[in-house]
Amino acid sequence: MSQEMHLTSPNVPSKRNLLIFSASLLILLIASAFLYGIYVFAVALVALVSGGLVELIFAKVRKTELDISWIVPPLVVTLMLPPTIKLWVVAVATVFGVFFGKSVFGGFGKNIFNPAVVGVLFVTISFPSMITAAEWIHPSIDSFSGATPLNMLNAGGDFTYSFGDLIFGNVPGAIGETFRIGIIILGVALLILKVADWRIPVFYLGSVLVFTALGYWILPDVFPDPILSIFVGGLLFGAFFVATDPVSSPLDSKGRMIYGIGLAFFTVLIRNFATFQEGVIFAIIIMNAIAPLIDDSLNKEETKDEVVEEVAQ
Repeated sequence: MSQEMHLTSPNVPSKRNLLIFSASLLILLIASAFLYGIYVFAVALVALVSGGLVELIFAKVRKTELDISWIVPPLVVTLMLPPTIKLWVVAVATVFGVFFGKSVFGGFGKNIFNPAVVGVLFVTISFPSMITAAEWIHPSIDSFSGATPLNMLNAGGDFTYSFGDLIFGNVPGAIGETFRIGIIILGVALLILKVADWRIPVFYLGSVLVFTALGYWILPDVFPDPILSIFVGGLLFGAFFVATDPVSSPLDSKGRMIYGIGLAFFTVLIRNFATFQEGVIFAIIIMNAIAPLIDDSLNKEETKDEVVEEVAQ
């Protein structure tokens, strides 16, 4: 399968799936407002307006209708940013992501990369002090100046957050990553309703657990606790709500399993050996680029098997 075939993906989600997915993102946004305050709605509003303007301009230029898909990238961008993020950074992330991650490829269904990840990655690299060294808000501690669970786990030493705090969001972190019980419930609902393919989150999370466990067994001073590694940072949100994007992931079922394993490999590698603490966004952008190659390789393999079968007959 060629890259061009991937760009005209038959896996473009239906209007039903887009509505269900958007509603799930909105639920997480509302939950985050209870944790971090109403400023998160301002972040979402700026993202929606910025992304909507880019989408509207391209729709006018191409003389096409603006469909419901435009709402998804701004909401995902919002949920992946810190709750204290400057609003102009939100606008930059959304405009860059929608423009370079979606519009320049021809619009929804033709993009190689997840637009939200493109935008968040851009501001993460361009303004690292505002993203990775952000002034984190703790839901129940005023004037909080401590580390996020991911930073604390990667630093080694004592891990002071309880499992209950991690699950129910009583910890600092990005807007949409901390209310993990909600992420899990909504994520599983998306799998049951077939809005998202179960193979990607299952193989992603399962492989992170396996790779981290192996690393912890071999180099316990380098790798963190494998169970805790699942419940820190944006891994759960990324696995259920970002990596499962059907347009930028492989088309084949087997390819999605490989995709999930690849995501896990790069996430664990970057989390434990790279400068940036969080490896999820980097892993997703890398595997987005590799997805067409996975499809192409599997297609050639299937073609080869068909030829061998015909010769045998």
